[in-house]
Amino acid sequence: MPEPGFVDYIKIFCRSGKGGAGSAHLHRDKFTLKGGPDGGDGGRGGHIILRGNSHLWTLLHLRYKKHIFAGNGQNGSKSLKTGADGKDSIVEVPLGTVARNAETDEILFEIMNHNESHIMTKGGRGGLGNARFKSSTNQTPRYAQSGEPAIEGWYILELKILADVGLVGFPNAGKSTLLSVISAAKPKIADYPFTTLTPNLGIVSYKDNKSFVVADIPGIIEGASEGKGLGLRFLRHIERNSTLLFMVPADSNNVHAEYKILVNELKKYNPELLDKKRILAITKSDLVDHELMEDIRKDLPQVPYVFISSATMSNLGKLKDLLWRELTR
Repeated sequence: MPEPGFVDYIKIFCRSGKGGAGSAHLHRDKFTLKGGPDGGDGGRGGHIILRGNSHLWTLLHLRYKKHIFAGNGQNGSKSLKTGADGKDSIVEVPLGTVARNAETDEILFEIMNHNESHIMTKGGRGGLGNARFKSSTNQTPRYAQSGEPAIEGWYILELKILADVGLVGFPNAGKSTLLSVISAAKPKIADYPFTTLTPNLGIVSYKDNKSFVVADIPGIIEGASEGKGLGLRFLRHIERNSTLLFMVPADSNNVHAEYKILVNELKKYNPELLDKKRILAITKSDLVDHELMEDIRKDLPQVPYVFISSATMSNLGKLKDLLWRELTR
């Protein structure tokens, strides 16, 4: 099961605030028995607003807060006093969050920047007071508008991790090990399938104080695009990466065939993923001799490639150079 600290999909119920009613008050004081209309407008109902927060990386904080309400607008009153606006409800979400209408599956917006805000559920407008309806032919209107009702509904928040490079490979391809040696990230590593149950992010330092972000995605298996294994749940995170690093172990039966299976799964999930830049890393190259390495080299796909070993640190600098070149060209 995925670790409880990482939540990338949540369904929430939102209700905005209703608008306050306008006032139909007629001015009265000890000097005025039959004054004109002086009813104020009602206040606006509160919005439900999503705001990006770069310090968050999961939707975990919304797991037990699935009902979100905004405040109602206050009614207008005499002396042309406008009612107070309802309190907005601001929901902070990690960058890369997509908001959808749960009924129509329509994408409403995406949060990509820190402090970027979007109204998800709009508050009702306040009603107009009777002073707004005064005219030369209607000097004393005795009516006012009601406020607009609240808007409510179910919404889906879906997180797609923001990273420059996404690691794509079968379980035990060495993705987590690579991330642990080229960055400060400390993913769980073990010699069995599906060690990685949640995406891991690592910042990779490069020359001249440059850096880029790498995401280790849980291993894909053949049929992941149809819901097999863990791949389907996490394939969405690859959509944000500008470059994909395919990783196939040197001791696999057929490096090219494994690469084609991975590409095919991405194609079936979303054909647009094939437009991304691709690099192939043949991992665990310390397990094969020079002769076998040359045999593998004869049957590799037409993409930039490099033989690496995270255990011996072989060619990791060359891999960084290759990634940086693809990211900046």
